[in-house]
Amino acid sequence: MKFKKFGQVLLRILPFALVAAVILCVAFYPKKKENAVAEKRVVRVWNVDTFEGGKGSRTGFLRNAAKIAEKKNEGVYYLITSYTLEGANAAFEEGRRPDILSFGVGLSAFAEQCLPLSREFAGGQTEAGCLAYPWCRGSYYLFSLTEDFSAQGETVLSKGGTNLSEVAAAYAGIPCTEAESTAAYVEFLGGHYKYLLGTQRDECRFAARGKTVYSKELPEFCDLYQYISLLSAEKRADCEIFLETLLSENVQKNLTQIGMYPVNGGSAKRTVSVFSTGEALRSLADFARNGESGKNLDKYLKFI
Repeated sequence: MKFKKFGQVLLRILPFALVAAVILCVAFYPKKKENAVAEKRVVRVWNVDTFEGGKGSRTGFLRNAAKIAEKKNEGVYYLITSYTLEGANAAFEEGRRPDILSFGVGLSAFAEQCLPLSREFAGGQTEAGCLAYPWCRGSYYLFSLTEDFSAQGETVLSKGGTNLSEVAAAYAGIPCTEAESTAAYVEFLGGHYKYLLGTQRDECRFAARGKTVYSKELPEFCDLYQYISLLSAEKRADCEIFLETLLSENVQKNLTQIGMYPVNGGSAKRTVSVFSTGEALRSLADFARNGESGKNLDKYLKFI
């Protein structure tokens, strides 16, 4: 009888106990989950493309690298955001800064915010040390529809972004007619020009169309580097992990997916400071157009 009464009491109490347990779970579990999210350290990475890449997205490539870095660095989330050159400059004026900056030549506003790196590269070198290091590169090429590069004919120069294709032409000793990137590509294929002085972007365009085009790399000058800089001293350790991941052989071998190349193995002899102002870049382009190559241009450039 005692056992029967105990069972009846248990049956009456059990539903209330279950309800209480559910209430406790609802009350405390979300808070624990919210706390876990709040405890994640967020590292903000801005990507600013100032010149045409090869194919695909450099921002997308950085997001893939971030996933690898997050596995190495538990508790950190790398937030990758794409900015235009104008958008990044506007954000700077508003007082906003990333923790890591991926950028090309022409974005000079952030120079004083960048921290010295343990690596060195001429284009990122300043009096304060090396403040930027390239994580991928492009290249300048002379393209022809035939194997004979000695044949006479006009050359169209592809212009896209803030890069100094005029300087590449000056060092190659090639007089050119300038045209917007896509127009130059179309006019070259249409037979309006014998040669095209372009970049890895054109190489990818030809491949996408299945066109057989011959090329010669122009090694005297290259400013087609995408750099990375660290801006947060507070999050320096987390930023370093992202940098090392991005520059690792395992990640660098995948640059072909976006039509870009690893920095190691490049043959360029000269480059320009990544922190060059827009005014300085325009002056260099004018010097090159006026035929001032050699020593006149060398004094404004950096030897790699």
